[in-house]
Amino acid sequence: MRIVLIGATGLVGRSLWPLLEARHDLLVLGRRPSGAKDERLGSMAEWPGSLAGERVDLAISTLGTTRKAAGSWEAFEAVDCHAVLAFARAARAAGARHFLLISSSGANARSRNAYLRLKGEVEAAVEGMGFERVDIVRPGLLLGDRQERRIGEAIGQALAPLLNPLLVGPLDRFAGIPASDVARALATLAEQQAPGLHVHDNRAIRRRAAAGA
Repeated sequence: MRIVLIGATGLVGRSLWPLLEARHDLLVLGRRPSGAKDERLGSMAEWPGSLAGERVDLAISTLGTTRKAAGSWEAFEAVDCHAVLAFARAARAAGARHFLLISSSGANARSRNAYLRLKGEVEAAVEGMGFERVDIVRPGLLLGDRQERRIGEAIGQALAPLLNPLLVGPLDRFAGIPASDVARALATLAEQQAPGLHVHDNRAIRRRAAAGA
């Protein structure tokens, strides 16, 4: 299967691309090297053009940043919305039937929270692009070693062992979850073929990760 991935140097992507490369024909698009064998580097604006003439089966986005890391809301939106959607459109034009998207717990296009509303709008846009299958993965707080400093998330990671046991029932979707588990879940979802929209919260992610262990 020919797979194209963006976000390979991020927290989830670093664990995901080796799993995909071991079983499939993987192409990584990025701004800096990830270590993948087949990789095309350039600015985010250049990524869609990199797929011209390609034929792909599956496209995956694990791309994401924060408003603070991006420096402004506009810069954040350029990554988490515009770059993701431009990639999705290019992948669809290249024949991709299946799209996998890392979103966020609580994503909702009608949310009053700007971050969650944007995530929900991106989900809705991808759903409307004509893919045969779309998997939306909504993890809670991602746990793992980040290459960049995110103070708020560092505090959340430190508190996760104390807070996770308290986040039960519907609140479990906000619990911390290892990025490596999310990567394993994505690797198993990459091989699913049943059509339609499939949304996965923490519980579903853990089940998928265990199946791919």
